[in-house]
Formats: sequence, C-alpha cells, structure tokens
Amino acid sequence: MYLLYIIQGVVFPAMHGVWSKWAPPNESTRLTSYVISGAYVGTVIGYPMCGWLAKNYDWPSTFYVPGFIAIIWCAVWLTTIAETPGEDKSITKEELKYIIDSIGPTDDKKLSVSNYPWKQIFTSMPVWSITFSTVCENWGFFTLLTQLPTFMHDVLKFDIGKGSLLSALPYSVMAVALQFSGIFIDWVRKTNIFTTTQVRKISTCGAFFLQSICMFSAGNCETGLGSIIFLTLTAGLVSFSVTGYCVNPLDIAPQYASIILGIANTFGTIPGIVSPLLTGFIVQHQSPEEWKWVFIISSSLYFLGGLLYAIFGSGERQHWAEIKTTSKNDFVDEPLMRNNDIVPLSQCE
Repeated sequence: MYLLYIIQGVVFPAMHGVWSKWAPPNESTRLTSYVISGAYVGTVIGYPMCGWLAKNYDWPSTFYVPGFIAIIWCAVWLTTIAETPGEDKSITKEELKYIIDSIGPTDDKKLSVSNYPWKQIFTSMPVWSITFSTVCENWGFFTLLTQLPTFMHDVLKFDIGKGSLLSALPYSVMAVALQFSGIFIDWVRKTNIFTTTQVRKISTCGAFFLQSICMFSAGNCETGLGSIIFLTLTAGLVSFSVTGYCVNPLDIAPQYASIILGIANTFGTIPGIVSPLLTGFIVQHQSPEEWKWVFIISSSLYFLGGLLYAIFGSGERQHWAEIKTTSKNDFVDEPLMRNNDIVPLSQCE
C-alpha cells in the first residue's frame, strides 16, 4: 500500500507540469478542475463498486479490479498524451498558435535540480499558503474518505451496502460541481472585475469558511439526514476551494508549478496519516459526542486555512519565476499571464 501511495503522489504534480505548457491562462482553472474531478469520479464509482465486490466476492477483488482498470487507463494515457503542444501529432495549426500566443514565452531549458530556485521557493509565503491550504483541505478530505463509512455505520446505523452508496454521495456532488466551478471562475477572471489574487482568495477563503461551518454543523446535527446534507455541502465546496489554491501554482510560478504542488502534496499526505490515528484515539466508544470532536477539529482547520490564505495568498507571478528574454536581461510578462488581468488574444497580435 505504501508503494501505491508513493506512485500516486506524483500524479497531480505531473499534471500541473503538463498544464503549465498546455493550458491558456484564461482556461487554466477549468482545465485543472476537470482533471481534479476525475479523482472524485473514481471515488464515486469506487465506493459502491468495492462495497459490492466485498459483499459478493472475497476482499482481494477490491484491489484486483481497480488495479486492472488502472492498467488499461495507463495504456490509453501513454498512447494519447504529449508533453507539449508542439509534440502532439493531432493538434491543428490554429490550436497550436492559440496556445503559444496565449501562454507566451516559456522556459524550456532543462534545468538540473540544483539550479532550481529552492531557497526562494521554500521562503515564499504564497507557496506556504498553498501548502497549508492543501493540508487543511486534505484533513477534511481524508477524514471523510476514511471515516465517513464508519460514522454512517456506528452513529447513523446504516448497513454496509447503504452506507457505501451514501458515502459516495458527497463525492458525486464534488465531481459534478467541479465541472461548473472552473468555468465560473475563469469567467470571473475574464471580466477583469477582480485581480487574479482576489479571485483565488475568494475561491479558497470563501469555500474554507463555509466548509468550516458545514463540518461543525454536521457534527452537531440532531438527525442523520441533516448530517449527510452538511457533509455533502462540505464536499461540494471543495469544487471552489481547489479553483483557488490548487490552481494557484500556475499563477505564481508556472514553470515550477509541478514542484510547488509536489511540495504541497508532500505535506498534504500528513493528514492522511494523522487524521485516522487521531480519530481512532478520540472515538473509543463510537458515541455521537466523540464524533463531534472529530468534526470540530476539521472545522477548525478549515477556518485556520482560510484565514492564513487570506493573509499570505497571492495570484502575482513571483519575481524568482520571471522569464528573461534571450536578448536582454529584462524580465517579461506573458501576453495572457499578466498578474492583474487577462488580455484578449486579439490585443496581443
């Protein structure tokens, strides 16, 4: 299992590396949200599927079937995906020109690891705000992922079949909402009413504060239906938080986006280890009072994450991530990746 977690840990950072070369800035939010939604679609399918497999077959089948599906998907990926638009054999000239004109200059030099601006990355408060936001969101996510079936069985008294279906409900809402949240956020950016920094903070902080309220309410709700509604709302709001902090590396340092997300996800795995252990320590007798504290801790972290991102988050490209021209030492801003607005393509030609 640990090897599986290590392998899966590189998936999202790798995707940010791809989007840094593929995603036009005015489409980066929606494209990233589409990718992230796939993880939740897998959860939606996996919960009832594994529940059905465990009930009707031996438990090893819950590993064999997803593993076989992963092999098929890997073959599809390797035969269809290109690292850059220029390497894609199926892209049209118009599409290639649009992407290049949108993204502007990119740093294609193959830097060695020692040449990365590590000091600037690790001392950047915007980077740490992304990292801490990842930790806080993942705490709530892993709490739901690992403990929701147990909570539904012990407190709400659902059997394994019904519990598996209801456990998938929050992720169903999350997967659907992500299809629209990215489009909405990109539309807001196009209006130029808000700066990129303001958009990212509204998305992240607004979602975190509302998630804090919903998680607290879920733990203190008197009815099972009410708890499910609040937990579902908590999950649905993830669709807006990730359009903030999760897309943010593409704003502040697109050429290092995969590195930044890798750092954030490294710290973001801590909740996956600590949250189940802490829940097991708190919940000794499977009582509603014990479960309240599980939700209060998640609620508090959501609030703290939103507060710190409001203070330290940024949508500005960082000085250590600027790209120099080849003829001068002047720094340049990409046509559609300027910090405070998005310029229509027609104005860049």
